[in-house]
Amino acid sequence: MMGSHTDKQLLILVDASDDVIGYDTRKACHRNHGTLHRAFSVFIFNEKKKLLIQKRSSTKQLWPLFWSNSVCGHPYYGEDCHDAARRRVKEELSIDVNLKYLFKMRYQADFNNIGSENEICYVFWGETKDAVKANADEIDDWKYIDTPRLHALLSVQPDQFTPWFILEWNLIRKENYLDFLK
Repeated sequence: MMGSHTDKQLLILVDASDDVIGYDTRKACHRNHGTLHRAFSVFIFNEKKKLLIQKRSSTKQLWPLFWSNSVCGHPYYGEDCHDAARRRVKEELSIDVNLKYLFKMRYQADFNNIGSENEICYVFWGETKDAVKANADEIDDWKYIDTPRLHALLSVQPDQFTPWFILEWNLIRKENYLDFLK
C-alpha cells in the first residue's frame, strides 16, 4: 500500500536504477525481505582520524544493540540524501558536520524473522572537533575508535556489527575512498 504524498515521514521507494517509483511507510519498507528504498550512512571522524561508531538503541526493530557507523537513516518524501544525512547527524549526535559524498551501493539483509533492509544507500563522511551529545532514544553507546582496533574487532566479532556497516567499511578501505585510512 502506498502512503499519501503529503505524509513527510514516508520513505522513498526506488527501482534498481535508483529512480523514484513511490513512497511508503518505514514499517512497510522493512517487512519480510524489504521493499527497495533510499537510505544513507555517515562516517564521522575526529581530528585524530578515529571513527565514531555507535551501538544502536535496544528499541530498534532491526539490529538493536549492534555496533554500526556514526549515523544512518532514510531521506523522507521531498528530501535529498545529503540534507537528510545532515538532519540525522544533528538529531542523533547534536553536531553539525560538513558531509562529503563517497559512493552509493545496493544491499539487502534479513534480520532474523523480524524484517529486512533492502536499500540503495548513499555513503557520506565528515570530520568534527565538536563534542558529541548522543540521543539516548537512538543510541545506546558510542565511541571513537582507531582503524587498527576496528579491524581487530571486525575480524573477531563481526556478528556484533550491522551488515551495512561491514559492507560499506570494506568498500571504503578497498577502493581507498579516504586516503588517511591507509
